[in-house]
Amino acid sequence: MPPTADDPAAPLSVPARPELTGGRRIGVLLSHGFTGSPVSMRPWGEHLAALGYGVSVPLLPGHGTTWRDLNTHRWQDWYGAIVAAFDALRAEHDAVVVGGLSMGGALVLRLAADRDADLAGVMVVNPAVATQRLDVKLLPVLKHLVPSFPAIAGDIKKPGVSENGYDRTPLKAVHSMMQAWPVIRSDLARITVPLLYFRSPEDHVVDGSSEPLILGGISSTDVTRVELADSYHVATLDNDAPAIFEQSAAFVARVTG
Repeated sequence: MPPTADDPAAPLSVPARPELTGGRRIGVLLSHGFTGSPVSMRPWGEHLAALGYGVSVPLLPGHGTTWRDLNTHRWQDWYGAIVAAFDALRAEHDAVVVGGLSMGGALVLRLAADRDADLAGVMVVNPAVATQRLDVKLLPVLKHLVPSFPAIAGDIKKPGVSENGYDRTPLKAVHSMMQAWPVIRSDLARITVPLLYFRSPEDHVVDGSSEPLILGGISSTDVTRVELADSYHVATLDNDAPAIFEQSAAFVARVTG
């Protein structure tokens, strides 16, 4: 069953309040990560919404249900949902900034490469476009033999906090995500808009291979890197979440001003 409207895993949609943003309607699209849900993005989205920004946090296909359901979906489904959410925001706002966590970061980087002229800026938190794990080379075979691996969700340093992610990692779905990475990397040079890059040095899900590829691959000359020293992978719910919220709010105000 998909989440109901009052469930934290449900999509978040908050209208813009231009009286708080200098008379302009500013939209922000935020994407959760693989096996996660809007739970991981809701506090961030609500913080930006309180400042007057129109916020959209879609629930990606196959998420918020079961990992078996996710295993029936592919990268094209998740990217299609992000494009649809972006187009809806763009139609109703003067400017739009996009942001994402983990796979959500990869999705918005793909969007930025495709729609650079339509964006005001990009924000990513521990994005993944590569991995050093050797077992991924076996995914083309393993995905037909084993339906899932142990969970990757819940990598949070702060005690007592959960992102309500899946307890298993579906292999057909994760293989589809990783198959999209080489094309994303090859198209990073198309990104010229400002980038705000948040990175946790201790991340047990996304290793250090993605960062140099992203920061070295984009063409933007307006790049800000922020280290999240007291958080693990799901930093949007972790100890450094306030820093993400505050610095992203300042970034949105600057790039849309």
